[in-house]
Amino acid sequence: MNDLLFPSGSDEVSGLYARVLLETGIDAPEGLTYAVPPAMADLAVGERVVAPLGRGDRPAEGHVVEIVDSVDFDPARIKVLTKRVGVRTPPGLVRLAQWMAAYYCCPVGMVLGTMVPAAVKKGTGRVRRRYLERALDAEGQPIEPTEKLTPTASKAWEGLLALGDGVFPIEPRALVDRLGLKSIAPVNRLIRAGLLNEVERVTVRAPLFDIPLEEDVRPTLTPDQASAVAAVVRDLGEFRPHLLRGVTGSGKTEVYLHVLEAVLARGGSAVVLVPEISLTPQTAGRFLKRFQRHEDVASDQGATRRMTDLVAVLHSGLTASQRHQQWTRLATGEARIAIGARSAIFAPFPESAPLGLIVVDEEHDSSYKQDQLPRYHARDVALKRGQLEGCPVLLGSATPSLESWHNARRGRFGLIELTQRVGGGVMPRVEVVDLAEERRARPDLVRMRDTLGPRLSVAIGRTLDEGGQVMLLLNRRGYAGYIACASSSCGWFLQCDQCDVALVHHRARLESPDGRQVKFVQCHHCLSRQRLPSLCPVCDRKLMSLGFGTQRLEEELAGKFPQLISGDTMLRLDGDTMRTARDYFHALEAFRRGDVRLLMGTQMIAKGLDFPDVRLIGVVNADTAIHLPDFRAAERTFQLVSQVAGRAGRSASSASARVIVQTMNPMERAIVCAAKHDFVGFAERELEGRQSAGLPPVSRMVRIVCRDEDPEAAFGRSRRIAESLRQLNEAHLDVRGPMACPIGRIAGQTRVSVELLAPSAGPLQRALTTLRNLDVARSDRHTAIDVDPVSLM
Repeated sequence: MNDLLFPSGSDEVSGLYARVLLETGIDAPEGLTYAVPPAMADLAVGERVVAPLGRGDRPAEGHVVEIVDSVDFDPARIKVLTKRVGVRTPPGLVRLAQWMAAYYCCPVGMVLGTMVPAAVKKGTGRVRRRYLERALDAEGQPIEPTEKLTPTASKAWEGLLALGDGVFPIEPRALVDRLGLKSIAPVNRLIRAGLLNEVERVTVRAPLFDIPLEEDVRPTLTPDQASAVAAVVRDLGEFRPHLLRGVTGSGKTEVYLHVLEAVLARGGSAVVLVPEISLTPQTAGRFLKRFQRHEDVASDQGATRRMTDLVAVLHSGLTASQRHQQWTRLATGEARIAIGARSAIFAPFPESAPLGLIVVDEEHDSSYKQDQLPRYHARDVALKRGQLEGCPVLLGSATPSLESWHNARRGRFGLIELTQRVGGGVMPRVEVVDLAEERRARPDLVRMRDTLGPRLSVAIGRTLDEGGQVMLLLNRRGYAGYIACASSSCGWFLQCDQCDVALVHHRARLESPDGRQVKFVQCHHCLSRQRLPSLCPVCDRKLMSLGFGTQRLEEELAGKFPQLISGDTMLRLDGDTMRTARDYFHALEAFRRGDVRLLMGTQMIAKGLDFPDVRLIGVVNADTAIHLPDFRAAERTFQLVSQVAGRAGRSASSASARVIVQTMNPMERAIVCAAKHDFVGFAERELEGRQSAGLPPVSRMVRIVCRDEDPEAAFGRSRRIAESLRQLNEAHLDVRGPMACPIGRIAGQTRVSVELLAPSAGPLQRALTTLRNLDVARSDRHTAIDVDPVSLM
């Protein structure tokens, strides 16, 4: 790295000019032009540099996208680049960033800033280490001593000659150990004699991973799996999207592993995207174990085997130095497979190991969509990167998004289906329980406050008595979701001061300033907290808690089943208990060992888990999302119920596992189809409804949300945007709104939306470009432009 500084306006220039995309909010898609100083004459596209910006020449980091030898304006007015920083961004990622900036209506510098982790920019964990190499003559042979060596140095020299070339470069202390010396003195003597050369290398030091390696069982592929592998391998070397729809337990991961082996055999690299909550040690360990490379290294004891991981893991549980280390291993080619959550799609690879495959597991998962600038969807960015770099993209899911299913039906994606489970597993029988009817039929067994109906309660007790394990899903945190006055004539309820939502009662307690313990309620949108009042502030009557969350379920389970002890034989997995990835991993490992008998929680338990001793899975309330004012509510309900039901019956030993789904809407199509494992039936009916309403995926959508503390300002801005769009007279562009968002206020900001729909992306992109050119709408703190939104709340 060249750290020489060049003053702005310096006469020392090389005659070259660089177009630089700065990592700022400046909306300059083509970049800014800077002069290249002589010491940076070898500057290349993709390198990160520091450039002076504005009247004060504020240093700003950016990426070089073009080098030219002439400009169209006065060179004397051009500022000079300050220095190089960091590592090079591959040209393919620069092109991807430019596409993302245009498509998602975001400054390109912010996109580039997102691509390179902060730990890499800061150099976290980077250290300089001293290594030793043998001094060689012009013919590449070790130099002979020209002076007499001491006996210990002579012995060290003889040992040195016996070492293979693969040992070097080596750290001094490691060489002492390898030669069996008592001290480093003989090695220092060889350095002074010119027989060893000292070299300095920059490496990234980080603590070791805490990921246990899974046993690498290589099952024989079923005919369907073999056919799936062949279909994807056939397209290696060219862009082709494939949708792999495989029922839960059908062996999709084994298909991924076999295709990845083919990619590595061709000298390529790969990206495997996994939702954050599915990136468990079980998942990562399986990839790490399969792709360990064994190398023969010559030594004085003969040939030895050295094992190197070809997989780099990227997830939120890494320290900054670990993230830098893993990113560097990919950029240098030491690792060839990046497995990680959303941002792993930006993994860098060297030209010697080009990107050969992108896998998006659980491609329907909404966590692939980022909810802040740049608001990209990792699945769609994966498709674009595959197109730019000429490699196939494999999208896998048991319950594909309707967008991907629609593309497969139209022939834009190849469709591969795995309809049978492997290893003797069968799809579990799902029992749908009408909770309202059950409460009416057995009032002696059910209290209105209970979250568990009689059938699920009996099944839990029987499963525990027989030594089996239980998993319960309730996709709602907290204790109660609604706090209101017990008096029907009062009507008061507890609402967030900053948001138009009810506050959620949590049973945890916070320390008050005077040292007392206080109960609290929390807003799940702005995260503000308030004391839980003891009486109604309007009429001084008692308060009641309505609705239920995971905390109330935990309390009820502990009361009904004495063998379940919170934090010991029963664990709750939600955003309140799982603070870090390490907490989550340790909880899953305790369940795998059998120390935990019952695992309950939110959607954290719905995906990517495979526990053979699970005999019962219960969906405590399948209705948590079904009635939300969002056209994707039914799709999400179907996916969640299907995914959690898929944790049962995955092996021959657990073929008798039960799945019980409690609902107040037993005839809801999403729940009925999920119980029958009928994805195709649900998808076709849902697409018919989307077609008649003109909603995605049969159309494309952009949602513009205006936010302001002043309601009139928010509505006024949204009206100007809507009027400007209607004046465009763009054919096939449907402008809806302005209208208040379903949650009209969050964190004190009034929210007003305008929705754009069109049969294709073209009209939407032209409309957004016009809005930016007219300076009517830009992505900033007052305006959020969301292309292909996944939530309308």
